[in-house]
Amino acid sequence: MKASRKWIFQRISALIVAPLIIWFLISLISLSTGDYNSVINFFSKPLFLFLTIILLITGFFHAKIGLSEIYEDYIQDEKIKNVVNIFTLLLSIIVPLITIILLLYKF
Repeated sequence: MKASRKWIFQRISALIVAPLIIWFLISLISLSTGDYNSVINFFSKPLFLFLTIILLITGFFHAKIGLSEIYEDYIQDEKIKNVVNIFTLLLSIIVPLITIILLLYKF
């Protein structure tokens, strides 16, 4: 991916993630005093489920781009850099996918 495209995607994803993470943290704080059923009710609402899924996808996408930039700056060995980038890519796909499947399966 070109550097300018990475920069644009990084900024767009940051604009999406920032308000969503604030919403999610406030929601978690409000759910901390509730019971199991209140958490189930929270995530069973389509809007909240949708926003959580968007947060997962864009958050991991944002992290993947940021980590690849760090790898470019600090890892000199190309083989290690490629392995770490592939590992990060796989994790940025697998972790949100499993989480989304579990959220959809449960609710």
